[in-house]
Amino acid sequence: MADNSNISAAYLGVSNSLSGKVWRQRPTDDALAAEHARRLNSSDLVGRLLAARGVLPDEAQLFLNPTLKDLFPDPSTFADMDKATEVILDAIVSGKKVAVFADYDVDGGTSSAILARYFRAWGRELILYVPDRLTEGFGPTPGAFRALKEMGADLVVTVDCGAAAIAALQTANEIGLDVVVMDHHLMHDDNTPPILALVNPNRPDDKSGHGFLAAAGVVFVLAASLNRLARKRGVAPEGGLPDPMKWLDLAALGTLCDMAPLKGVNRAFVTRGLACLERLENAGLKALAEVAGIEAPKSVYHATFVLGPRLNAGGRIGDPWTAAKLLATDDRAEAIQLAEKLNFQNQERKEVEAGIQKAAIEQVEARLKERPDAG
Repeated sequence: MADNSNISAAYLGVSNSLSGKVWRQRPTDDALAAEHARRLNSSDLVGRLLAARGVLPDEAQLFLNPTLKDLFPDPSTFADMDKATEVILDAIVSGKKVAVFADYDVDGGTSSAILARYFRAWGRELILYVPDRLTEGFGPTPGAFRALKEMGADLVVTVDCGAAAIAALQTANEIGLDVVVMDHHLMHDDNTPPILALVNPNRPDDKSGHGFLAAAGVVFVLAASLNRLARKRGVAPEGGLPDPMKWLDLAALGTLCDMAPLKGVNRAFVTRGLACLERLENAGLKALAEVAGIEAPKSVYHATFVLGPRLNAGGRIGDPWTAAKLLATDDRAEAIQLAEKLNFQNQERKEVEAGIQKAAIEQVEARLKERPDAG
């Protein structure tokens, strides 16, 4: 039973936020909170926090100490994942020309980078396409798919978009362009034109139970699925199959910056991914951390408030391709150039936003002077 008597009680002597707002506890099941505290030999506060988040006693240890070993899903439980895996591995082995169409945000950039790095391990390079948010909008368009066809693409893999691109997918069918969609956005109906595979844990018929994944998480699962099928077929690149664990920093960034719920395997992506991020083994992230003045980015704050805005800056006011290129490159000189470009664009973005905010405040103040009763 929930006890609301202590809903506004302070902890550690703090009852208000920095802005002066009163902190209130979410009503919790007292019995469940006490059971958590007993099993974990923890404080009442920890028990209440777990209960407030809906964590059951048998789930608490994994919630607090998430591991990929225990939480990573079977790729085959995702609708069309096996189909997508077969199509993409066939394209890799046969040498088909493959393009990745990525959204312009951090989740899209990290997703495309995971895929690009997987292909590179096989000695293949992807054609990259990131739309301009102002002139093309979100997701693939018929014009974009026609352009990729003209570039020689045999197969397009969309990441963090594509599930709702009805017109573009219809165009792909008409011009003979194969498409695999890797998405995570909500789908309210299933009127998608026939394509080779549509992987989306939020499609109506998906039974994976992983609708909380960001696109980077979905593509990370795809990488694991590709390795599993390659082992089954007995095929591998000269240097051996790539290790997706090296890309957990990308999975964590995509998960955090897309504000995906921190539950299930997402918690493992973030905890393991932040440790990977701190090592700065990704050339692009190393350069971006340097221009941002961070020696070792290892916190959620670093990911979401320092690196994230810089990665998003290109898609908002500059070249939408910049972040995806940065995250996929292994070239130190190119990484520094791209990181400096994003850092400059982020500063420009902040100045633009400050100007807009100032203008908005001035408009409101002027209106209030004209009509004092309007406030």
